[in-house]
Amino acid sequence: MIKKQNRRERFMMRLNFSRKTILAVFMLGTFAVGMTEYVVTGLLTQFARDLNVDVSTTGLLLTVYAISVAIFGPLLRIVTLKASPKPLLVAFVALFIISNIIAATAPYFEVLLLSRLLSAAMHAPYFGLCMFVAVSISEASKKTSAIAAVQGGLTIAIMLGVPFGSYLGGIFDWRIVFWFMAVLGVVTLIGLLIVTPNVKPTEIPKIKTELSMLKNKNVLLTMAIIVFGFSGVFTAYTFKEPMYREFAGFDVTGITIGLFFFGLGAVLGNFASGTVQPSKLTTRLIYALLALALVLATYAYFLQFAPMAILMSFLFGAGTFGTTPLLNAKIILAAKEAPNLSGTLAASVFNLSNAIGAALGSFLLSIGFGYQAITWVAASMITIGLIISIVTRKIEDPIHE
Repeated sequence: MIKKQNRRERFMMRLNFSRKTILAVFMLGTFAVGMTEYVVTGLLTQFARDLNVDVSTTGLLLTVYAISVAIFGPLLRIVTLKASPKPLLVAFVALFIISNIIAATAPYFEVLLLSRLLSAAMHAPYFGLCMFVAVSISEASKKTSAIAAVQGGLTIAIMLGVPFGSYLGGIFDWRIVFWFMAVLGVVTLIGLLIVTPNVKPTEIPKIKTELSMLKNKNVLLTMAIIVFGFSGVFTAYTFKEPMYREFAGFDVTGITIGLFFFGLGAVLGNFASGTVQPSKLTTRLIYALLALALVLATYAYFLQFAPMAILMSFLFGAGTFGTTPLLNAKIILAAKEAPNLSGTLAASVFNLSNAIGAALGSFLLSIGFGYQAITWVAASMITIGLIISIVTRKIEDPIHE
């Protein structure tokens, strides 16, 4: 009996995985989810051709996804607020797998849209739960880097997954891309079952208390920056692939290279921002938004020169995802009254801005605006976010670790 008990104890000790291992599994999941969200930007032309719709219509694949994340994500998280993180993470990834199988077998564009709706519903709760657990197992000085690590899976997806998916779809068929993501989901599911710790809130979460974050001045200011400023990113980002074709004259290989360098910039920008201390978040954010606005204001012009197109892709990625973890951290660290809901809300607000940006870009394109005009509109919107950030620095309450 004693020997059996000792073996059981040693087995349980081996199951106490390191923080890095847990974050690595979370990153694999956010890689898969991020690839699902963004890979469609490299496949728009193929969707239009295969499913008999206009390229401007295919922008709905991003818009519908983003709207679903923004609306259904918080609702799903509120309904499941008192459940333990581990079984929820497993359930969300199971939904992710099913949605990608539906996408891979979609006979019509409407079915593909439905699959996007399903996969998007788990996006914000999954990111939010991963951030909650990551912050819970991290000491104070490493909380920002933990948030950046979870976000890092998404940026690596943009660097490797999106160009790989675009290339895979260009050489073979776009359906294979969704089968690949379903397989990634299965691997993530197994990893979560093995390594996820049974982290639970010290107190039973109360919906009213968690929602009180919407009265938090710092949270509201950051949400305004995201909705009115960061949404400009997706006004331009949604149509990167057709812009590569029109301005740079890229084929499948050139588009893949351009997407890779966007992702490389995203990864470097993300992890660089993960080193910023809470007291410096707003100042760094101002510089990041200024750089991003300048990149987009000149993006279409420099895209006409192939070497510069690669450089501009890199800078676009670095500016976009060098900004994202700063905004995420500002919401999550400020909303101390909502440790369970803040991460989900942050992901939802980002996707609301994505929906606004993608819808605006599609609308401008449908009424005859050129891609260059669209990038100027995007730069103008980011400038609005920059102005709000400058005001925020003057009136926000200090963030304490």
